[in-house]
Amino acid sequence: MSLDERPRPRTLRLSTIGSREPGQRDRAIDGLRASALLAVPTGHWLIGGFVRDSDTSLHNASALSSFGPLAPITWVLQMLGIFFLVGGYASVLSFRRAAERGEPPRVWLRGRLARLLRPAVGVTAVWALLTPLLYAVGVPTTTVHTAATLVVQPLWFVCVYAVVTALTPYCVAANRRLGGWAAAPLAATVAVVDFLRYGPFADSLPYWVGLISLFPGWMFAYQLGVSWGEKRLGRRGAWLLLICGTALFTVLLLVFHYPASMVGVPGQDRTNSHPPSLLVIALAAAQSGAAILLRDRIATLLQRPALWAPVSAINLSAMTILCWHQTAMVAAALPASFFDTVHGLTTSPDFPTWMLTRLPWLPLFAAVLTLIAQATKRFETPWTGVPQGRRILAGALAVGFSAFALRLI
Repeated sequence: MSLDERPRPRTLRLSTIGSREPGQRDRAIDGLRASALLAVPTGHWLIGGFVRDSDTSLHNASALSSFGPLAPITWVLQMLGIFFLVGGYASVLSFRRAAERGEPPRVWLRGRLARLLRPAVGVTAVWALLTPLLYAVGVPTTTVHTAATLVVQPLWFVCVYAVVTALTPYCVAANRRLGGWAAAPLAATVAVVDFLRYGPFADSLPYWVGLISLFPGWMFAYQLGVSWGEKRLGRRGAWLLLICGTALFTVLLLVFHYPASMVGVPGQDRTNSHPPSLLVIALAAAQSGAAILLRDRIATLLQRPALWAPVSAINLSAMTILCWHQTAMVAAALPASFFDTVHGLTTSPDFPTWMLTRLPWLPLFAAVLTLIAQATKRFETPWTGVPQGRRILAGALAVGFSAFALRLI
């Protein structure tokens, strides 16, 4: 649009946004990805909070620790199964196109990993530079460590997703042999590990046994996505996933008494997510089945420019949202910590009505994240023109800050 052109009506601008998208975009897949992505900051902002001490320092707190009935919220907001499903779907299509161009798998993988890791390196390198400044202006050590922990908290997903992406060729091979059932051995592995962890021999087993299910657990939905993208998983399989996943989820909760929360709760000795339990598999199966069945309806809805425009914008900033949303919450709470307690922001989430005081802060967190994204979206684009020395420095800063956040140094 030229500078002297009159502003067009909002509907036309939204139409223009939609028309600029490449014709091969699968709007249903992008819509599912956007929904799964937005669930991450929504869950962290809604359930996670801060407690302000008398010395103005901030500690992490979770509403789930004091109000168990909130746990069903995590059944909706824990959408990593959908994220891995659409990740597998998109990856196998990209992998196939790269093979058709004659591109070696290692070149394809290098490009995929670079897109994942650039924003993660960017956020940790920036925080490595920011941390000394926080100390210099008098931010308490406890608050700095709290912020650092929150910043690196979502990055475990980036590491796991990178490993799973690297295994795409093996997922393709498994799909060719087993089709839609290629994910079944992964679910069986998690089931066996759960039996070992919580069965009659649990007390005699070392802790590391549970880590065996780390990658099979998160790879389950990714493998389903690969089979879906290769057209080996259709509506019949989707109905089977939805029905069996829902039934298994119910049985695990009511009969085997798995923790109701899909995320870790401070103070509880069992967790469903680190490493993933069979309950995560059941939820991912049900979510994946529903997503496949609703694909056509989602695609039809997203033909509307007013719905497609935000979905497109979210997908363009996917990794930025994932990597920086905790920074947005910290940026809002940190100034408030120097004043009296602020309800819903620096008060302990130990009562049900806390949620009502928390909700009004979510738009502020979103606004701060939007501002941050404008300054940091460059990390998602290729670092062309950046000298190698600066890239090495950014990597070193990222490693150093991660070690600091994990209390390794």
